[in-house]
Amino acid sequence: MRVNLVTKEDLQEFKTELLEDIKNLFNIKISEQKLWLRSSEVKELLKISTGTLQNLRVSGTLSYTRVGGTLYYNYKDIEKMLNKKR
Repeated sequence: MRVNLVTKEDLQEFKTELLEDIKNLFNIKISEQKLWLRSSEVKELLKISTGTLQNLRVSGTLSYTRVGGTLYYNYKDIEKMLNKKR
C-alpha cells in the first residue's frame, strides 16, 4: 500500500491556489454583470419591493428607460445611486 504524506508546505500551496481561484471567480462574475437590468432584477439585486422601486423612479433617484412595456435600469446608475447613499 502506497502512503502519500501532506506537508505544511503542500497545504500552504493549496491554500494559495484556492484563494487565487476564488478571486478569479469573483472577477468573472463582476465582468459578466449585465449593463441593463429589468425591474425584477433590480428588485432582487437591491432587495426592495415594487413600491420602493417605483418611489426611486418617481423621485428621480434612479433613472430608467422604457422599451415597449418594459423598464430597464442601467447598472452604472444603480452603482452611482448606492455610492451617493454612503
